[in-house]
Amino acid sequence: MTLSIGDNAPDFVSKDQNGEPISLADFKGKKVILYFYPKDSTPGCTAQAKNLRDNHQQLEEAGYVVLGVSSDSEKRHQNFIKKNELPFTLISDEDKSVHDLYGTWQLKKFMGKEFMGTVRTTFIIDENGKIEDIINKVKTKEHSGQILPL
Repeated sequence: MTLSIGDNAPDFVSKDQNGEPISLADFKGKKVILYFYPKDSTPGCTAQAKNLRDNHQQLEEAGYVVLGVSSDSEKRHQNFIKKNELPFTLISDEDKSVHDLYGTWQLKKFMGKEFMGTVRTTFIIDENGKIEDIINKVKTKEHSGQILPL
């Protein structure tokens, strides 16, 4: 399924890093940065998370809630949050159900090999649950600046 700007963001129910249920509906009335990334503790994903961490206050002041999604386990998310002092929630999508809803689990190519994996994508969702923006070409070290003019 391909999502477009103006579409309703698909609701989901998954687990956060503490194993607690979390859904998009929990954030109705708030603006959400829903970012999909391949793997905790890899260089690009760490750079992206640190950039969002370092600019978290400005994002919050602009009314945004940050939610990261990867197929890592809750335990890996806990370690990643602790190691990098991340002030936002990470969603564990081990069964790829949230990825499937957002079309971010796709065939990828790397060094001549093909495999299924997460396509790094960020969805900006407005207070009414509509997709306001989709960032496909994520700059991991400057991601906050792609969301907000900082």
